[in-house]
Amino acid sequence: MGKINQHNTVERRMKIMQMLSAHDQVFVNDLSKEFGVSEVTIRNDLEQLEMKKLLVRARGGAMSINQTVSFDQQLGEKNKINMSEKSRIGKVAAKLINDSDTVIIDSGTTTVEIVKNLSTSLNNVTIITNALNIANQLVSNTNINLIMPGGVLRKNSLCFIGPLAERNLKNFYVDKVFLGVDGFDPSNGISTPNIEEAYMNQIMIEVAREVIVVTDSSKFLRKSLAFICKLDKINIVITDSGILESDKKRLEDANIKVIIA
Repeated sequence: MGKINQHNTVERRMKIMQMLSAHDQVFVNDLSKEFGVSEVTIRNDLEQLEMKKLLVRARGGAMSINQTVSFDQQLGEKNKINMSEKSRIGKVAAKLINDSDTVIIDSGTTTVEIVKNLSTSLNNVTIITNALNIANQLVSNTNINLIMPGGVLRKNSLCFIGPLAERNLKNFYVDKVFLGVDGFDPSNGISTPNIEEAYMNQIMIEVAREVIVVTDSSKFLRKSLAFICKLDKINIVITDSGILESDKKRLEDANIKVIIA
């Protein structure tokens, strides 16, 4: 009987992988009905397949491993994704900037929502950014001292990178850095598709007293090519209610404050 059950388990997991290959995403309740087994059994199947790095579990199901590796999208394409969540995150993050703060704001579609929601009553705030779209939002704000480190413009993300930008950033020391990310592994850390941008982010983290990551919850299902830092460098994460409770707990266990926007 044990061998029959083992055979059924292997066959079922093979079929789950076939379904995932065809649809990129599967759901626990659908699989439970399809195979006539309990949802607990299906969750165990998905857990075992994730341990073998064949899939990534998501809320209520699983995603193809190929779907979790983010690629380098143009800023215009990113602007269309999860905008309501990004707007809420930006509003919450903006409240963390106080009078007389010196902050770095990284490039990205979530970070630009921060500057859109800055209080008009702020005084003596200095913002350093390597992002052209963020600088454009700030040029008319007379209460903000704006600094750009220079460098070579990377048009996909509208940010400045390269040796000049890196060298200039190292000359600063700031209260806070706000980072947007393309991939967030709650066990290992944050990542982005571009290696030079990842290095810029590492410098930002080095010169900041407090590191704040702003990201919608979809990024917790992805990994990107270039590693930025481990969890121990991050102080605060601002995200939306779509974050899995298990991911939230991992971050809090790593002494990271998680704010749900």
